Amino acid sequence: MSMVAPHRRRRQGRAGDIVLLIIVLGLIWQAFYQVAGDVALTPPLATVGYAVGLMSSPDFWPNVRATFAAFGLAVLISVGAGLPTGVLLGLNKLAGDAAEPVLVALYSVPKVVFYPVILLCFGIGLAPEVAFGVVNGVLPIVIFTTNAMAHVKPIYLKTGRAFGLTGWQLVQTIAIPAALPEILTGVRVGLSLTFIGTLLSEMFAARAGLGHMLINAMQLNSVPRIMSLTLLILVFAAIVNTALIVVEHRVSGRGAEAQLDGAG
Repeated sequence: MSMVAPHRRRRQGRAGDIVLLIIVLGLIWQAFYQVAGDVALTPPLATVGYAVGLMSSPDFWPNVRATFAAFGLAVLISVGAGLPTGVLLGLNKLAGDAAEPVLVALYSVPKVVFYPVILLCFGIGLAPEVAFGVVNGVLPIVIFTTNAMAHVKPIYLKTGRAFGLTGWQLVQTIAIPAALPEILTGVRVGLSLTFIGTLLSEMFAARAGLGHMLINAMQLNSVPRIMSLTLLILVFAAIVNTALIVVEHRVSGRGAEAQLDGAG
């Protein structure tokens, strides 16, 4: 009972911080609205009302499904390609040292410069959305995973070899669990950038999706629609990011408990 109460207080404290943050952001938003006016912004409460109305429109949810279909495929490819590549580079010091400057240089380049090439290769539709999402998301996953695997304590691997574990068994049972918290951080960053890349692609080369709806609203200069779509996109992104943070914290907590149990 004594352990449950502090945990509950921490959750209540976090909930209070979130509510306070929302109130502060709402006040800042209202202040900007007072300065800019209806030409550029809509007030917070009105925007929420517009967003609720937009969610009940017949074209909204099909566009949401289109966005998350492209995002889901991009995530599968980014994680499926990024994690094994990072594991291999992290465990092979020579390959990792050679690849690191190239990966960092590519990561620092604005990905929009690759967009014309992607359009030439894939045309208009789902394929360029997925491809541009992958271009944005796969590199941080590779970089974080490579660093995480490279910094696994050598004593862990030596102990595994002493117990007769094969190379794959060492990776599966020792290296990946030890590096998992940092790997999950890379996955979270990669998924956030994948979502941004998917939306950007939808704004310029798509027939459906939230990004497509947003660029149409911008062309029509419909400020209420622009603001409500922006708010809903932020909410969707926050939900995805919060879910990943929860998973990351739980994995980190279990890793800390395992280390304490081992020390005990």
